[in-house]
Amino acid sequence: MKTRQCFSCGAHEGMRHFEGRGETISVKGMERRVDDLSGWECQQCGEVEWDDDTDSAERYAEASDALIIAARQMIGAEMKRIRRKLHLTQKETVQLLSGGGHNAFSRYERGEILPPKALMLLMRLLDRYPHLLADAKALGEGADLRGAFKHTEHKEHETLTVS
Repeated sequence: MKTRQCFSCGAHEGMRHFEGRGETISVKGMERRVDDLSGWECQQCGEVEWDDDTDSAERYAEASDALIIAARQMIGAEMKRIRRKLHLTQKETVQLLSGGGHNAFSRYERGEILPPKALMLLMRLLDRYPHLLADAKALGEGADLRGAFKHTEHKEHETLTVS
């Protein structure tokens, strides 16, 4: 059996060579299997290094990337479904729930980027309890604090006089 030192944890002869292994990658409940992988695995820390002379690394990375893209698209489709269920436009949803830009919300729905966890949680709560949308609108009135604070500039060499 081929062994070598692990670069990650330093275990002497910790890395053992493997060939023909299958790995299952999981992301957000979706899975993809990649077969016929070869590389090295540390028996101490679990570090895996793919063989340079095979396409194992590329195939594993492609499968992982495909799952991540599919997960983002699944979440985006869920957000769009909830927004439509609530009869909201993207602009209304942004103003009411996220405070971000319209383009960002559009990118969430297209699955280009993941929405913030808090926004996704709020969307899922409104999906489960749509009657709370009226409460969210009422609570959201005047809740935008971006213009609520004034900035006062002080002069650096201002002197105070006491009478």
